[in-house]
Amino acid sequence: MLPRFWRKIRYRYDLIGTRCNTCGRNYYPPRNFCPVCRRRSSIEEVQLSGYGTVLSYSIVHDTPVGLKMEKPYVVALIQLDEGPIITSQLACEPEEVHDGMRVKAVFRKYGEDGEDGIIYYGTKFIPAEEA
Repeated sequence: MLPRFWRKIRYRYDLIGTRCNTCGRNYYPPRNFCPVCRRRSSIEEVQLSGYGTVLSYSIVHDTPVGLKMEKPYVVALIQLDEGPIITSQLACEPEEVHDGMRVKAVFRKYGEDGEDGIIYYGTKFIPAEEA
């Protein structure tokens, strides 16, 4: 698939979730129905703010074979301000991270697939003070 077509996939580059209008819960990734309300649910898409709080994190010292990434890197459980808890990479130094840290979503490079391979981009998080 050509890069320009990948950019047109809304969910790939935006934090778009869903909200159940019946109970008010937000979900990410998007859902077709609310697991709480089930058939009574009324779901709509919602653009999430991209702000959240680090609940827990891990420092990763190795990468998958063939994927070029800077090491070490941080992966965190982040509770978005709208409620959903997601796993994402943090684009900061490992010593900067702490539980309760405020973060903001940004668009960044994930890595490369080999010397002449595809470059992967997506959402990472940075400390909110840098935003």
